[in-house]
Amino acid sequence: MAEEVGNVVDLNGEYRFKADSKGRVSLPAKFRKVLSNDLVVTKSLDDQCIYAFEVPAFNGWVAQLFEDRFGGYSASNREHSRLRTALKARAFDVQVDSAGRIMIPADQRATAGIDKDVVIVGNTGYFEIWDAQRYDAMNSEIDLGVLFSS
Repeated sequence: MAEEVGNVVDLNGEYRFKADSKGRVSLPAKFRKVLSNDLVVTKSLDDQCIYAFEVPAFNGWVAQLFEDRFGGYSASNREHSRLRTALKARAFDVQVDSAGRIMIPADQRATAGIDKDVVIVGNTGYFEIWDAQRYDAMNSEIDLGVLFSS
């Protein structure tokens, strides 16, 4: 189930789909109900999956990266400018089509290892698109018990 948290859409759940030969991936119906048709897709910072945001959430994510690392973005700082350019260059605007699918650019699919079987995972403010095998391998290594140990 998805719900609005402040200005951010909170998306939950794990959904399995197939990417077609053109790189189109269906979105879960629950996500389509709460998301706009204009999304931004970008490679995750570790290139393991694709992140998909609504446009304001993407811009907020970029701003938060600078806030967390540098205390904010400074347009006069050359490093900041280059880093933001690199982040924006990795991002592409996509539209949800009438069949509820988005097109993931070929270079993003290749980087994330996405071929056919994909897993879409909800997150706060965005969702992730994973190659199913890569996701299953990553997920099998997670120990939720660390959240409860002292």
